[in-house]
Amino acid sequence: MKLKYNIDDRLPLSDLLLYAVQWFILAVAVVATSVFVAQGTPADKLFYAQKLFAVMGITGFVQVVWGHRLPIVVGPAAVLLVGVLSALGSNAQSDAIYSSIAIGGVLITLLSLGKAITLLQRLFTPRIVVVILMLIAFTLSPVIKNLIFPAGASTSEHHFGLVFAIVGSLIMVVLNRKLKGVAKSLVIPIALVAGSAIYYALFPVADFTPSAASVDGLFIGEFTFDWSLVVAFVICYIALLINDVGSIESLGKMLQVQNMDRRLKRGIRLTGVANIFAGSLGVLGPVNFSMSPGVIASTGCASRYALIPATLLLVGCSLSDRLIWILTAIPNPVIGVILLFLMGTQLAASFEMLHSTRSVQSFSDGITVGLPLMVAMLFQLMPGDIAPQVVKPLVSNGFAMGVIVVILLEHVINRAPKPKSDGKIS
Repeated sequence: MKLKYNIDDRLPLSDLLLYAVQWFILAVAVVATSVFVAQGTPADKLFYAQKLFAVMGITGFVQVVWGHRLPIVVGPAAVLLVGVLSALGSNAQSDAIYSSIAIGGVLITLLSLGKAITLLQRLFTPRIVVVILMLIAFTLSPVIKNLIFPAGASTSEHHFGLVFAIVGSLIMVVLNRKLKGVAKSLVIPIALVAGSAIYYALFPVADFTPSAASVDGLFIGEFTFDWSLVVAFVICYIALLINDVGSIESLGKMLQVQNMDRRLKRGIRLTGVANIFAGSLGVLGPVNFSMSPGVIASTGCASRYALIPATLLLVGCSLSDRLIWILTAIPNPVIGVILLFLMGTQLAASFEMLHSTRSVQSFSDGITVGLPLMVAMLFQLMPGDIAPQVVKPLVSNGFAMGVIVVILLEHVINRAPKPKSDGKIS
C-alpha cells in the first residue's frame, strides 16, 4: 500500500491538524453512540458521558505513545455494551455490573502476561469468530428497536424513526460506497449531524442540565461481586480479547509493522488496565476498534502522531459538561439508526469472513453457525421471570449464551472428524 505518511512519520503542522480533526470526529462518533447506556437523572447521564470521553481519550493517548503504538481509534466495546444492557434488563445492580467489568479487566491483564493469548487464539477458530461478530449484531437488535421507537415517545417521533431508519440507512450505504479519501471516514459523523439537525427541527431540544460531577460520584459506590454477572462478563471479555487481538494484528499486518508480538502484548495489557479503570469509574470499558485500517486506506495517512491531538481533545472535552452535552445531544432514534447501519456493516464483514475462510462447507458447519444465533435470540427475548435470580444475569445475556453454544458445537458436539489414515507410508 502506498502511504503518504508511515506509522512513525512526523507530520507538518497543517496536515497534523487536518488528520487529527478527522480522527477526533470519528472518535466522538464512536463514543457518543454508547452514551445512551447511562442510567439516572439527566445530570448523572451527562457526568457518565464526561467520564466515558475521558477514559477513551486517556486510553487512546497511552496506546499510541506506549501501548501498541499504532494508529488505532479507541472506543467503548460493543460486546460490553451488550453485556451491560442485558444485565440492566435483568435488574442487576449498577455497582455489580461495573465491578464485573473491572474484574474482566483484571482477567485481560493477567492473560497478557503469559502465553494464554496464543491458546485462546487456537480455541477461537475462524468459524467461532464469525459467529461472535454475528452475535453482537443480533443481540443488539432489541436495543436498536427501542432506540428507534423509544417508549413513551409520540406517534410522530415513531414515524420519524421509521422513515429515518429506511432512508437514513440507505443514504449511509450510498455515501459509504461513493465517498473517497478523508470524506469516506465521515459517513457516521455526517449522519449524526444531519439526523440530529432534522430531528430537532421537528421536535423540541431538551434543556441543558449541569452534570452531577463530584469526587463522591467519580467511582462506583462499592465493589459488589455477583458470580453469575462475573461469568457473563468473562465470556464477553473473551470476545473483547479476540476483537482486540484482531484489530491490532490486522493493522500491523496491513502496515507490515515490526515487533508485532511485543506491540500486541503491550496493547492488550493496556486494554486490561484501562478496563479496570473504567469499571472502577462505572463506565464501559475500551477496546481497539477495527475500523482504523479502512480510515488509513482511504486517507493514506498511517502516522500515529495524528491521533495524539485527537485523544487529547477527547480528554479536554470531558472537562466541560456543556461541551459534552452538545457532542452527545444525539436523539435516540438517530443513535438507533446509526447502530442499525453499523451492525449491518458488521454482519457484512462476518459474511465476507465466512466466505474467505470457507467456514461453512457442509450442512453440519451451517448448524454450528446458525443454531447459536437462534439460541442467543431465544435467551435475549425470553420472559424475565423464567430464570432463577442466581443465574439470571448469565442466562438473560443472549450474547454470552450464544458464545457458550458455539464453543460447545465447534469443539465438542459438532466437531469435525479427523481424516482417517490409510496406513500407507509415503
